[in-house]
Amino acid sequence: MSTTALPSQYDHVATERALYERWQGAGIFTAHAGRSRRAGGEREPFTIMMPPPNVTAVLHMGHGLNNTVQDVMTRWRRMCGDEALWLPGTDHAGIATQNVIEKQLAREGLTRQDLGREAFVARTEGFVEETGGGILQQLRALGASCDWSRTAYTLSPALSRAVREAFVRLFERGLIYRGHRVIHWCPRCLTSLSDEEAEFHDTAGTLYHIRYPLTDDPANGIVVATTRPETMLGDVAVAVHPEDERYAALVGRTVRMPVTGIELPVIADPYADPAFGTGVVKITPAHDANDYEVGVRHNLPMPVVISATGTMDEGSDAAGRVPAELAGLDRFDARTRIVEQLRADGFLVKAEPHQHAVRRCYRCNTIVEPRLSDQWFVKMKPLAEPALRAVRDGTIRILPQTKEAIYINWLEGIRDWNISRQLWWGHRIPVWYCDGCGQVSASRTDLTSCPACNGPVHQDEDVLDTWFSSGLWPFSTLGWPDDTADLRAFYPTDQLITAPEILFFWVARMIMNGFEFMGQAPFHTVYLHGTVRDTHGVKMSKSLGNGIDPLDVVSLYGADALRWTVVAGMGLGADTHLDPKDLEQSFATGRNFATKLWHIGRYLLMNVGDRAVTPVSELAPDRLALADRWILDRLRVAIADCDAALGPARPHEGVWREEERYAGLRLNEYAEAARRFVWNELADWYVESVKPRLLQDGPDSDVARSVLVHTFDAALRLLQPIVPFITDALWQQLPGRTDGEFLAVAEWPRRTTESFNGESFDVVRNVVVAIRQLRGEYRVPPGKRLVAHVRATGDARDALVHNADLVAALARCTLEFADALPTDAAAHQVLDDGTELALPLAGLVDVERECERLGKELSELDRQLTSLSARLQNPAFVSRAKPEVVEAERAKEQDWTARRTQLASRVQALCGG
Repeated sequence: MSTTALPSQYDHVATERALYERWQGAGIFTAHAGRSRRAGGEREPFTIMMPPPNVTAVLHMGHGLNNTVQDVMTRWRRMCGDEALWLPGTDHAGIATQNVIEKQLAREGLTRQDLGREAFVARTEGFVEETGGGILQQLRALGASCDWSRTAYTLSPALSRAVREAFVRLFERGLIYRGHRVIHWCPRCLTSLSDEEAEFHDTAGTLYHIRYPLTDDPANGIVVATTRPETMLGDVAVAVHPEDERYAALVGRTVRMPVTGIELPVIADPYADPAFGTGVVKITPAHDANDYEVGVRHNLPMPVVISATGTMDEGSDAAGRVPAELAGLDRFDARTRIVEQLRADGFLVKAEPHQHAVRRCYRCNTIVEPRLSDQWFVKMKPLAEPALRAVRDGTIRILPQTKEAIYINWLEGIRDWNISRQLWWGHRIPVWYCDGCGQVSASRTDLTSCPACNGPVHQDEDVLDTWFSSGLWPFSTLGWPDDTADLRAFYPTDQLITAPEILFFWVARMIMNGFEFMGQAPFHTVYLHGTVRDTHGVKMSKSLGNGIDPLDVVSLYGADALRWTVVAGMGLGADTHLDPKDLEQSFATGRNFATKLWHIGRYLLMNVGDRAVTPVSELAPDRLALADRWILDRLRVAIADCDAALGPARPHEGVWREEERYAGLRLNEYAEAARRFVWNELADWYVESVKPRLLQDGPDSDVARSVLVHTFDAALRLLQPIVPFITDALWQQLPGRTDGEFLAVAEWPRRTTESFNGESFDVVRNVVVAIRQLRGEYRVPPGKRLVAHVRATGDARDALVHNADLVAALARCTLEFADALPTDAAAHQVLDDGTELALPLAGLVDVERECERLGKELSELDRQLTSLSARLQNPAFVSRAKPEVVEAERAKEQDWTARRTQLASRVQALCGG
């Protein structure tokens, strides 16, 4: 295609889909294990595992941000020559997916029990097959350069086998056990939850002070403070601190629980906090984890009084404890009834507002109910030790640095992990119970009989927490437990890029599992990016109606515009703010950049033509003009800045050195370095400077063409990881490109250590900028040509002499070099390097009128400064105003003073006084 045929406007709709199909058809995103250095190849492996979205998920801006960052890093390393693997996949999402299917059944008037387990699972599988991969298809529209041939799924046969292997190994090591413990229970999802899945939410509640009368002295009693009166039906004791003298005489006596009159012992236990409430705590072991520990220490009974559905239980545990009028009531309705009865019976001492943290289900936001239950647990402390050590010794770094302390604090206080879920969708727990001898067996294969007595067996009904399977993701996706070529070539992986809210759900567990099953960390870098929020700071959510569909943005402005917007505005760990009501405004930065880049490329390509150019490396240094040397130096700096912002790619000898531990992944700095080069330096200065040379025929024109093509080629390479479509579309039009070449697999620019000594061109730039600025300040008409008097010495003078024609063209003036500059009616400026300029303005502007205007402006500024200074010298203002207001006024005074100095100088130069 001839470069002259480039359309005036970039058509992202026509370009992006067709180009992505060509990329996929050429297989450029497919990684090859044999090329990895670990497998005997010559390339350094670079691996990123996509955080697997739920099979129920639809692409949203959080996915857009997260996957753009992964793609930027993968494309960068691919261009650097690494064997880059970005492995995609999806998560079966136990609770979320089961909820979707159960809602479908509810609309049909059915429950999962109506279908039965096998039919329910079959229906869910059908749903997943039909819709489960939709989000991965959508990611293609963003330009995601994943190796789609390796797409993984947590419930696939291969990964399910890995899950069983991991479970059995932990079981055999004694790290998995069956426990009768208080767990977090969701009455809506009807399953237990881990500590991390039961999220704390600050809640305005009520603290009820309830009097429990002494059995042998009903006129007196002990006052208990609780936020959950409904659980008192499960009370088995009241506790006081052993050293609390107020209640020492009551220990060993009994009280009666209001409502039911059940007799409860008064016990001494350090769990009771003398400083909280009344210092007395009721003990309900079946509905509070701390009470459970007290119950174990004192061998107390543990009756369950709240059912799985959140109603007051009528089962055997609750016999005699739940009055008939409360049986079957929702727990919160029962709370209201109990409080009313306590008040009526005179047992409610007081009720006061109380702000406290209440756990809610992370999926449905239902208030979680602590509930005694038989569950499967993983002992976490032995697994946490190497995961802690890895971050402390620099094997793994966490960015931003502030997240490391959060990670360490959580692992230091880690509790055993409840991994069983009362669901039908997921990896069924591979444990079988013998109906005869009672043996419990964990097995890698399905059992049909007991290994001990050959009797009949039945499998555990529960499934594993979804995070159990996704915690194996970095190696199960590569073929573990088999010793596969992929596992040898690509494990350990390199960077994990994800959201901070799953640091504990997923990231920490992958690290623990990496050490446990692979003997080494699964990755060396954890990058926790910010959250996409609206202009009010609220996290974007489809349910809240403040979300943005990335596909809408792609349709309107293109994938590159979306990608540039999120990357350019992405500080390390900082949140991204977008306006869901104004996509035009939100993505204007990306759209404008793409438009500018296209115009730069179109102009450049049309002016360099189709003829082959001589590589810059083959040009003799003395053939390079000052502008050529300058742009090549600026390119060298741009490459270094981009490399520093993105990298280092991996730690030195497996451990992060202190000076590099928190370096890299400054994507906004990388974007700015690349933008600055292509826009501010290449387009604004170098292209402008070589226009006259391009219009000529001869050796100098050829040199200009060579340097221009070389630097634009490098600029497109630097930008390609962020804006892959438009850069590839332009790059393929450069002279010398052939069909089948793709920028996505072209070599990343290499920074030269040798300077081209083009610094003197900055003098030329500064003079042009100064003249343009002076023209604007003194309102010189654009068409008027000036004579600019210059006093310069040394290299600065030489640069200006040799580039006087260029200055004349860019600043619309003629340079005259002199040892003495005119003083009358002239605009003056001294540059940082000492070069002085004077622009005689007589005959170009109405000097008398300009002096009058400047004088009025100076007088008005003096008046404002006098008023401002008086205010700041007034003690009453300084003492009464807010500190930030005073500081702002002082900053304004400094700015105005500097402005006055500049204005007075202009008046002096032009008007003589």
